[in-house]
Amino acid sequence: MFDKLKQKLGGFKKALGSVLESKEKEAIKTEVQGKIEESLKVQETSTAEKVSPLIQEKAPEKVGIIGKIKAAVFEQEFIIGDSGLKDHLWELEMALLESDVALPVAEKIVESVKIELVGTRRKIGSDTGKIVEEALRKSILKVISVESFDFDAFVKKTPKPVSIVFVGVNGTGKTTTVAKMADRFKAQGYSIVIAAGDTFRAGAIEQIDRHAETLGIKIIKHQEGADPAAIIYDAIQFAKAKHKDIVLADTAGRLHTNINLMDQLKKVCRVNNPSLIIFVDEAIAGNDAVERAKMFNDAVPFHGSILTKADADSKGGAAISISYTTGKPIMFLGIGQTYKDLVKFEPQWLIDRLFE
Repeated sequence: MFDKLKQKLGGFKKALGSVLESKEKEAIKTEVQGKIEESLKVQETSTAEKVSPLIQEKAPEKVGIIGKIKAAVFEQEFIIGDSGLKDHLWELEMALLESDVALPVAEKIVESVKIELVGTRRKIGSDTGKIVEEALRKSILKVISVESFDFDAFVKKTPKPVSIVFVGVNGTGKTTTVAKMADRFKAQGYSIVIAAGDTFRAGAIEQIDRHAETLGIKIIKHQEGADPAAIIYDAIQFAKAKHKDIVLADTAGRLHTNINLMDQLKKVCRVNNPSLIIFVDEAIAGNDAVERAKMFNDAVPFHGSILTKADADSKGGAAISISYTTGKPIMFLGIGQTYKDLVKFEPQWLIDRLFE
């Protein structure tokens, strides 16, 4: 998962770490030369009792003045300047763009890394690679951490039934994600109803019906071509009458450019006023997923995203970019084909995998 991006970040960390090491050596050299000149001058003009404390240490007389000065210098700090960083920061931006990170997000990360490093004081002798990694961690964490949203806490405190509508384009795994969410809720002890709201795609009702049968969950369905808003409405009314906790509503995949289908989706949300609207797309779609998320959010504002096929995503661009671009959190990642292959997304979880 995210192997290519991890490799690129590792290369940047190594290259910039080497630059900082060379800057550190320059700082040490300058400091040592200055201390030598200062100490020799003191020796020429003062008695032994007046020699600088830097040189008058409680060390054996055999220890040379250079060794003492170096030991003192290594207790000092150096300031990181922007000299020599510019080219490497440009390479970082290119690496992020090649990993399908959206341009505004890549620029934000690079600027944040620069702020984290330039002008800061670092202890001489510290691990430069660790310094660079920490700057990268903080910078990426900033862009993927939008306003905090605890999904499980929200479901627990929201009046029942909690209705969740899943939206997105064709073929991104919405129906399978609905089934995975149903399995997750069932394991938590909730009672669930599934609404077969995809009446547009051939075979969609049969697909979600098979999942419901396998999971032992009630499904509300109409014939193919029926009004999805009415189906979801019926599912919510059934849940209220039978005191069910959760309604999970599948919808037809659609492009944001299809005006009629987008109007239909707006009607679904207007009629049923769902507790949550979740956008589903593939992590491997990269920048396409980011653009689609932005346009869906403009048309039908959603509460968060689920990225499927994250286990096959070597770049990681969508996972990094969607939250920043839409201002909405990623809620879950699909990481496989089984019902259990759904993980709750935590920003720190992603950061740890990028630098493991």
